[in-house]
Amino acid sequence: MKKKTVAAIVVVLAVVALGALAWWWHARQRPAADELVLYGNVDIRQVSLAFEGSGRVAALRAEEGDAVKAGAVLAVLDTSTLALQAEQAQAQIEVQRQNLLRLRNGARPQELAQARSRVTEAQADAARAGRELARLQDIASTTQGRGVSPQDLDRARTSVQVAQARLQEQNEALRLTQLGPRSEEVSGAAAQLKASQAQLALLQHQIGQGELRAPVDAVVRSRLLEPGDMATPQRPVFALALTQPKWVRVFVSETELGKVRPGQAARVFTDSQPAQPLAGRVGFISSVAEFTPKSVQTEELRTSLVYEVRVLVEDGANALRLGQPATVRIALRAAQ
Repeated sequence: MKKKTVAAIVVVLAVVALGALAWWWHARQRPAADELVLYGNVDIRQVSLAFEGSGRVAALRAEEGDAVKAGAVLAVLDTSTLALQAEQAQAQIEVQRQNLLRLRNGARPQELAQARSRVTEAQADAARAGRELARLQDIASTTQGRGVSPQDLDRARTSVQVAQARLQEQNEALRLTQLGPRSEEVSGAAAQLKASQAQLALLQHQIGQGELRAPVDAVVRSRLLEPGDMATPQRPVFALALTQPKWVRVFVSETELGKVRPGQAARVFTDSQPAQPLAGRVGFISSVAEFTPKSVQTEELRTSLVYEVRVLVEDGANALRLGQPATVRIALRAAQ
């Protein structure tokens, strides 16, 4: 009998203890009169990183879960072909630069001296042809045409004409040498040099695009390609989760919408750290009603209209994760 009495007392005490624990739990979960309790999930912006050009992936320098800084090189393409094309363009630029320099400097003194020598030679030829024609004409006049044939006189006249034409040609060549190249030729050479420089700049830009850099501080969420894969602008290489900003997406019913204001202070609780709430504030309140998301399982709530609210969270320790469930408590007294 004593053993049964003791056992009964133990059972009673256990029931009382469980009842007290249940009451404490419900009391803790029940929102206070001066705060609004909402339930939602952590949301984080994501970035899909892809190369601007196409090529074969040479190396990947980040793994899933790595924290990366803005500007860090995450992946590299094979740009050997572009590098060779850039060297070729650089050599072509040097050739065109020297050609433009030659045109701007004009003729050298030696070239002018050669042109003058050719003019002097042409003058001598013309003078010799003129003397030969005069000699033949003199013989013909003294012999009354019997000492020189008409064919010889014609050849002599033709030689004089050829010599005079060559002299005129050499004089024009000397004048052009003294004037130097035309302005159009100089401008054309300068334009060709500029076009080659632009081509080199384009190749260097494409080589620079062979490095995929993190746009902001983030965490690598997914690594979608591997070295050796062909990358295109349509195929992301990494998916990054931004470390800031972070917010909890919750939904407020129409009856409670008037209690929420932008900038309102809030506390965010998670199941992993229930005793360490994170500070937050109401940042966005939707102006359009929508049906309660299907993740809410009760039939009554699924047919209700709610408004989306984003509660921005200060998560310096990077404790929140994308999609993580969270409880938001908004102080109503401060808002009033």
